[in-house]
Amino acid sequence: MKAAILEEHGEPLAIEEVDAPSADPEGAVVEIEACGICRSDWHGWQGDWAWLGIQPQPGQILGHEPAGRVVEVGEEVEHVREGDHVAIPFNIGDGTCPECQRGYSNTCENLMPLGFVEPVQGAFAELTHVPAADHNVVQLPDGVSSVDMAGLGCRFMTSFHALAHRADVGAGDWVAVHGCGGIGLSAVHIADALGANVIAVDLMDEKLDLATNLGAVATVNASEADNVSGEVAAIAGGGADVSVDALGIAETCRNSVQSLGNRGQHLQIGLTTEAEEGEVSLPTDMMVMKEIEFIGSLGMPPTRYDEIFRMVQTGKLQPAEIVSETVALEDVSAKLEAMTDFGTTGIPVIEEF
Repeated sequence: MKAAILEEHGEPLAIEEVDAPSADPEGAVVEIEACGICRSDWHGWQGDWAWLGIQPQPGQILGHEPAGRVVEVGEEVEHVREGDHVAIPFNIGDGTCPECQRGYSNTCENLMPLGFVEPVQGAFAELTHVPAADHNVVQLPDGVSSVDMAGLGCRFMTSFHALAHRADVGAGDWVAVHGCGGIGLSAVHIADALGANVIAVDLMDEKLDLATNLGAVATVNASEADNVSGEVAAIAGGGADVSVDALGIAETCRNSVQSLGNRGQHLQIGLTTEAEEGEVSLPTDMMVMKEIEFIGSLGMPPTRYDEIFRMVQTGKLQPAEIVSETVALEDVSAKLEAMTDFGTTGIPVIEEF
């Protein structure tokens, strides 16, 4: 099969023919019809996250936002069938640990992030293998396209879990989203669908315009603002109720925290870069005085995807609106390079392998 292989961090991926995977007894092989290109892929391509123990090594197939068709299942698989139209979450759980058994497979004790570690090769390829398929494979509803659903494996479902499950977002609440890449734009759209008033923050007018189309009621261009958090707080009448760092750099994290009002909730979705190595200093005294909550959020349990699908079926959520373009597998390196300077808008999706 054809795949995009990491040879050296920061260098173009090699498009090569490699051995196709076969299903282990509890696994399934999925033919990839579409796969999003995510900023997390950029992190892995850059060589980030050694401090988390998930730095991709040479030989790794990246890609963790796939949708496609099951073409082979292992002999012990009970619920997944050949021909099923599926998505694959990036947070691959073993299905057996206490976290998985309690419904928190996104924080599995033996979590394997798809496309970042050797046991789970990614989906920048014609085929990928999914371990513990009954636990990890998500059946897609009828009538949706793989391209439209490609972002579900990471960006869209991560934002949904953060806003719908981890934070306390109510109708009319002010929600600020700092960083309008794929995950931030997903957060804007989801927060709007949940009834919040959304303030979008980014450096680029093009992304802020898209955020407005997705439901933001106000925007702040951080390249022009003297005090980003102050502007957000002023729009929200004294401070946001919930604020999201959807990027993961020190500046957006601090801006997010400082834009909150009393008893506000900060949602940390973005993971950091080599500049921070997982450590960001915060105004802790102010957080104490204002009783601010700092909430981490990772992925989403596959068992709760049906919540997204029900909102998609009624038109309240439209993940396809965040897909900005479709490309070929050979274009992946160029898209990753463009992300270095935040040069992509929305979610680019591979549909030609």
